[in-house]
Amino acid sequence: MNNRDIVEIFDQVADMLAIRGDQIHRVLAYRRAAESIAALGRDINQVAAEGSLTEVPGIGKTLAAKIEEMLSTGRLEFHERLSQEIPVALLELLRVEGLGPKRVKQIYETLGVTTLEELSAAAREGELSKLPRMGKKTEDRLLRAIEALQRHGDERTPIGEAWPVAQALLAALREIPGVRKTAVAGSLRRMKETIGDVDLLVAADDPEPVMEHFCTLDNIESVAARGPTKSRVVLLSGLGVDLRVLPSDRWGTLLSYFSGSKDHNVRLRELALKQGLSLNEHAFTPESGEPEILCATEEEVYGTLGLPFIPPTLRENRGEIEAAIAGELPDLVQVESILGDLHVHSTWSDGRMTILEMAQAAQARGLTHIVISDHSRSLGIGNGLSIERLQAQAIDVREADRIMGPDFRVLHGTEMEIKADGTLDYPDDVLSELDFVIAGLHTSLSQPRERVTDRMLNAIWNPHVDMIAHPTGRLFPDRPGADLDMDMILESSAATGTILEVNANPSRLDLRDVHVRRAIKLGVKIAINTDAHHSDHFDFLHYGVATAQRGWAETEQIVNTWPVGRLLDTLRGSGGK
Repeated sequence: MNNRDIVEIFDQVADMLAIRGDQIHRVLAYRRAAESIAALGRDINQVAAEGSLTEVPGIGKTLAAKIEEMLSTGRLEFHERLSQEIPVALLELLRVEGLGPKRVKQIYETLGVTTLEELSAAAREGELSKLPRMGKKTEDRLLRAIEALQRHGDERTPIGEAWPVAQALLAALREIPGVRKTAVAGSLRRMKETIGDVDLLVAADDPEPVMEHFCTLDNIESVAARGPTKSRVVLLSGLGVDLRVLPSDRWGTLLSYFSGSKDHNVRLRELALKQGLSLNEHAFTPESGEPEILCATEEEVYGTLGLPFIPPTLRENRGEIEAAIAGELPDLVQVESILGDLHVHSTWSDGRMTILEMAQAAQARGLTHIVISDHSRSLGIGNGLSIERLQAQAIDVREADRIMGPDFRVLHGTEMEIKADGTLDYPDDVLSELDFVIAGLHTSLSQPRERVTDRMLNAIWNPHVDMIAHPTGRLFPDRPGADLDMDMILESSAATGTILEVNANPSRLDLRDVHVRRAIKLGVKIAINTDAHHSDHFDFLHYGVATAQRGWAETEQIVNTWPVGRLLDTLRGSGGK
């Protein structure tokens, strides 16, 4: 079993306990354990082997024993016993918006419904409206939710799809007279790789015209709820969007509260209570009965609690509160700090612009250097370069470098395939001629862990390989990537000085944020690259920077924030491999 297996079982246990009606603290224990393991960034098998399970947040002796049972037997007896009482198929009903555990239990015990199809049939036949506290309106609303789920599914939306949608909606809202401020909130503002719904916030003295405009936008499928300061719509794509409006003088608490995460907010409220204050989206309210403390900015919110401002990308209750109290928050890398892109494609392989065009586009965005890293010969689908074409390309790269002048460097590299048998696509004598060598996995990603890890290690330990591209090879939403032993990958990269990439393409975001954080602790060098195949793809950079920020990465730890001369000196000098 791996991390994902245990997360799935713990999530199912939590859902089944909720449906059964167990105490909420027991349900939350399994949910928090699942969240901690999902965010662990290490192989749970390795953590168990070290005897360190109880050091994982939310894992006590009881849950540690259950994890050990799963790792040793491939099953959890408690999960199987629960499944006899609460059918696993029943958990599908929890996907329906507006249907909670108590309702699911009621429907199951009264009507025997266990699947989405059976629930839809029961609603159409009027069976749900006969249940206590249901009624026809509730039945109709559930039927609409079921139909929306059947059309769109309930998978979390990749950030690369949600972010442009949110920005377009905010742009429309900013045109409304009286709107003073707008922002995304929730997991999208924290730049999580996938999101559930989009949360939008607006500061305006009169919320009514904002709500009217929002609920009548052209791309809305339905209005799920509308109130004086909060509305919810479902877009034609199936994406849910919530909008909240408050006056500008309450903007700071509004933005902080709805940016989350939930666990981060709980910690803030605990700090407030210690000062005799209660905190919500509207204000701080003193228990003494004194007037409310309004916060127009988030800085004022944190300042009231005696804390420095904590950037949204850190707000996951992973130690950021403690770091803030101790004055040890990281000085996070910023988009403006990135000087070069070390992973760029051209028309020589599967890119859509010439080397010179890509260089000019990069310079226009403020970069000072790029590495042309077209695919190697084995990746036929990417029009990979033979050795002869790679050597011919060197002339084109040098000419582009000459044309760009002394203030911008165009370097010659490759994105070399790590083949299924573990060998590299070019021999060492060819690699030695290049300025920068990237190795990556694109094929045979489903190989067993030991085998695919050995493939990667063969590249990491090669003295000519400078960087590993998108290490797991994952693609949202359908390809989870290789099941690498990330502990071994990170430790070997630290030992060899091999750079690991945070691929900024929102379909990849690989390394994941949890792996970035462990890499930083181990001293691994990190690069944030766009993997650009077109000049427009340089705009992906902010996704990669946000992922690195979520891993607590600082500017100095990101090698493409360095001047190109320092980077090349490090790679080829005493600090290199």
